[in-house]
Amino acid sequence: MAKTVSIRDTAVRKEYKESFYHGLLLGILICKNEWSVDSNREAGDGYPDIQIEMEDEGIGVIIEVKYADNGNLDAACAEAMQQIHDHDYTAELREDDMQTILKYGIAYYKKQCRVILEQEV
Repeated sequence: MAKTVSIRDTAVRKEYKESFYHGLLLGILICKNEWSVDSNREAGDGYPDIQIEMEDEGIGVIIEVKYADNGNLDAACAEAMQQIHDHDYTAELREDDMQTILKYGIAYYKKQCRVILEQEV
C-alpha cells in the first residue's frame, strides 16, 4: 500500500473511506476464478463486507473492513471481528459445509493496514 495508495484516494467524507479499501480488496480477490466472492451479501444477521467460498478446499472466508479514523488500527480490527461475531456472518458458510472458516478483521488508516485472523475448524 505504501507504494500504490495515495492519501488522496481516500479523500472523501469519513463514512465513505472504508469503501475505497473494500473495493481494493474485492478487486484483488475476484481474480481467483475458482473462488466464489461476494460483496455485501446477506449472511447471518447482517451483510459482511466480503464473503468467499473455496468449495474444492472446503474453506470459507469472511472479511470485515474498517477505517480507523483515529489511527487506532488495533481497536478497528477488534471492532471488525466483533461485528463478525455479533451478526453471525459465518452462518451461511457453516450451512454450506465449509470445514475451515477464516475470519479477517482488517483496519486501514491512510497508508497503514492491520489484519487480525481467527480460524474455525
